[in-house]
Amino acid sequence: MRYFTIRKQYLFPSYTIDVKESEKLDRFLQLLEKSGVAEVIRSVVPEQADTMGRPAYNQYDLLAVILYGFAFGGGSLREIESACRNDLRYISLMQQEQPNFKTISNYINRYIVPNADMIFSKIVSAIFLECGICADDVYNDGTKIEADANKYKFVWKPTTFHNRLCDKVRTLLQINGLERGIPEFGIIDTKLIAAKLTEFSELLQRCSPAEEKKRREQYEQLRKYLLKALEYEEKERICGPDRNSYYKTDHDATAMTLKTDYYSGLGSHMHAAYTVQTAVAKGFVAAYYVSQSRTDMKDFIPTMERFRKFHGYYPKNICTDSGYGSIENYRYLQENGIGNYVKHQSWQGNVSGSNPDRYRLQDDETILCLGGRTGKQSPANGRHPKMAESVFYRVDGCCDCAFHEYCKRWQREKTEDFKIFEVNKEMRRYIQEAEKNLLSPKGIEIRINRSIQAEGAFGVLKQNMRYVRVRRTSKEKVSTKIMLTLLGYNIRKLFRYFSGNLKANYWTAPSNLEQEEFKKPHAARLSKKAKTKKNKFVNEAARYSYKEKYKEH
Repeated sequence: MRYFTIRKQYLFPSYTIDVKESEKLDRFLQLLEKSGVAEVIRSVVPEQADTMGRPAYNQYDLLAVILYGFAFGGGSLREIESACRNDLRYISLMQQEQPNFKTISNYINRYIVPNADMIFSKIVSAIFLECGICADDVYNDGTKIEADANKYKFVWKPTTFHNRLCDKVRTLLQINGLERGIPEFGIIDTKLIAAKLTEFSELLQRCSPAEEKKRREQYEQLRKYLLKALEYEEKERICGPDRNSYYKTDHDATAMTLKTDYYSGLGSHMHAAYTVQTAVAKGFVAAYYVSQSRTDMKDFIPTMERFRKFHGYYPKNICTDSGYGSIENYRYLQENGIGNYVKHQSWQGNVSGSNPDRYRLQDDETILCLGGRTGKQSPANGRHPKMAESVFYRVDGCCDCAFHEYCKRWQREKTEDFKIFEVNKEMRRYIQEAEKNLLSPKGIEIRINRSIQAEGAFGVLKQNMRYVRVRRTSKEKVSTKIMLTLLGYNIRKLFRYFSGNLKANYWTAPSNLEQEEFKKPHAARLSKKAKTKKNKFVNEAARYSYKEKYKEH
């Protein structure tokens, strides 16, 4: 059965539309028909026979109009309402019906929000099939979108204050001999405080008249502590285990600093925001993920899992910036057979030679330092590794090395003729594999295309489509609005494909392109830089010395 392509026939139509525009709209409706998205809507939209009163709008035409509005409008429901009265393309899609913004809003909340992922998956898969797109090379990137919340009404997670309050409760109970069953450290559950408050009330009935006044004051104090602990628990529940803040007008929004700040222009103020991750292939958004994280590192795996959920497979290669270079993400790539083109934190320093890695791990499990000296694994008495599964390597003959100042720039003692390195061998292997891939001709091609496609997608989203702030509250509704906007971005490119103006031939590495190499580090320049930093952080060293002196006393 057809849902999108059955159109009404008018003897005297009230509008005429350009032939080319009509052909593109027809192809758009045919693509929606092939995608199978009608079955998703049909499963949640009630049958017309089961409803009473005025006949409902055509639910399939309404979906097509919403998608078209997010592609070529501002995504505002008021604009879509106005366009259904004045724009011939919208009038043609709605077959002269004129829904208002409230009808459109109710439709989104009732039918699109619960099925956002399914709708996105089916339509994007149909677009890939229509345009002949193969999502082998995928480019991941993230950005922050400001939330629709009052920026001045945010709440920090009160863990520190909660601990202090529990210490006061613990002391008060010990004074009155009610500390039994109370944990010695950490946060005390409010149910346990309430139980102790009941015991305290029983203690009041048995105390002498001379002690009654003092104990009643302590009882009232414990009751106030209980009320405050309940407030802290509620705030911690809203924040959850992975956040440190939320906003009163949107509990799912997190306090973040944005790159562009319309208050000061410096990105120094806190704003309510969400983080949006996208996986882009051939210029089209293949997957998305909306999170409350303030950094991108933890969002990489969920984004890739959503890609697999939408398309049924993992990409062959993935390229990201250095914000995603963690050992968990590298392990994930290896376990799922995905090509590792993920930059790490020291990538830019290695490329420019301004801040290179001080050593490299070799095939024989030794390390090679910047000065060309070999280091072997060695125990470090009195030192413990900062990272799990790390080991220590020792390199001798440092005093005669030209990179001596650079390698020991953070050490207090620089006269020793050796250097101890803490090495996580697994992490180093992943980093060096990523470097090898990124410096290859294929890696150069992927890096260039990532700057074009992933960065370009957010550029179009924020500049051309004017989407810099969401107009919904709660993570579920914000995620749906982001989905519709990204789907509109894909549909906009689809119409360019219909017109023959889509340029999907991104840059390809020529066959004679040679492998790139890191810039050779300049020892004298690095030493001068190290001395400059040493002088710059004199106050830090003085503060550290003060702390050490304070510890001795």
